[in-house]
Amino acid sequence: MENMKVKKNITNEQSMLLCCKLYISESRNLAALDSIERAAALHREAVIMDKFEDRAYNRVRYTLVSYVIHDSTTNSPIYSPLQQTVLAMVEAVYQAINLEHHSGAHPRLGVVDHICFHPLGREKLEEAVWLAKLVAGDIGNQIQVPVFLYEAAHPTGKALDAIRRDLGYFRPNNMGSLWAGWALPEVLNENPDEGPTQVPRARGIVIIGASPWVRTFNVPIMSTDVSITRRIARKVSARGGGLPTVQAMGLVHGEDSTKIACNLLEPNRVGADRVQHQIDLLAAEEGLDVEKGYFTYYSPEMILEKYKKLVSTNQ
Repeated sequence: MENMKVKKNITNEQSMLLCCKLYISESRNLAALDSIERAAALHREAVIMDKFEDRAYNRVRYTLVSYVIHDSTTNSPIYSPLQQTVLAMVEAVYQAINLEHHSGAHPRLGVVDHICFHPLGREKLEEAVWLAKLVAGDIGNQIQVPVFLYEAAHPTGKALDAIRRDLGYFRPNNMGSLWAGWALPEVLNENPDEGPTQVPRARGIVIIGASPWVRTFNVPIMSTDVSITRRIARKVSARGGGLPTVQAMGLVHGEDSTKIACNLLEPNRVGADRVQHQIDLLAAEEGLDVEKGYFTYYSPEMILEKYKKLVSTNQ
């Protein structure tokens, strides 16, 4: 679509928005992050709304927002600046970062580890699915990196944690608590949804999905014994018989603490307060102190308001 036509529609379509969270396995190499952000800045109609860095995890998450244009006849999505922006950032990642040289306390399957799309404003999940599949095709076919789709973007709705479990995501490969270097077979046992079965060692694979809004809630545990933290995390998670719609895993975080990282799949059903209370109780049984948990990014309402203010100011 011509750039002029897109700009003409920004004002009318600005409330019809999609959000992308892009997780990259690096946070210590500032030159690499700068090159990724410069690549994003070349596409000014998609905005980086938030950047969350964690040096212990050696992982960064960018939250991007932009509009989506629909066909006036069919009302189906036909264009979003997020497609070009995300692809430019992914290409910059692959030029700047090598998975074989990476180590960190957070699991990962690739340098570009996880991309998820969420609806914002008046958008529906179908628009997020449409964009997730476009980006998956770009990465799989143009860049030749294997891509696995999850949840609404997957043909059968396969869950993110199930795909990760199948691929060995939750098994540390260095001293029992760290993920270092190459951690996958060079040829996958199952066909990815896009791209080759041959895995490039420097890049790994990418998991891409579309889902309703998921909130990430981290709770610090005042213990260096990650085995205890993992035991608590299992009891908190739905998979371990804990809280419904909660996923949790225990990770090393720095020299004097560990952390339980939680995905709240339905935060209006099971929210942070309930998760915090459950972790407090379980940690007390182990004789451990717990700090107040925190969200790692804004709520969708805050992101939407921030984006609208930014667009209004620029116009």
